Amino acid sequence: MAFFVYILRYSDGSFYTGHTDNLEQRIGQHKNGFFKGYTYKRRPVEFVWSKNFSTRYEALESEKRIKGWTRAKKQALIDGDWKLLSLLARNRSDRR
Repeated sequence: MAFFVYILRYSDGSFYTGHTDNLEQRIGQHKNGFFKGYTYKRRPVEFVWSKNFSTRYEALESEKRIKGWTRAKKQALIDGDWKLLSLLARNRSDRR
């Protein structure tokens, strides 16, 4: 069974990161307003990125890591800009 981490972009430009074992169903739930609260109020939603993992644990750990990223770093991931992503990761670790 595959597990997925995904990123959505909402109408206000904000990002939402989650994980699931059924990507198509979960995206549909977000688009249809199944989840109340943060995601419901910011529809419509655009699916912008996903990655699959072999275990739920790996997907959950990746989700947690990405949720801690800056907006710029998430955008670099979505764009596939590995050079910028690497630069943003280094700059963040330099501040610790």
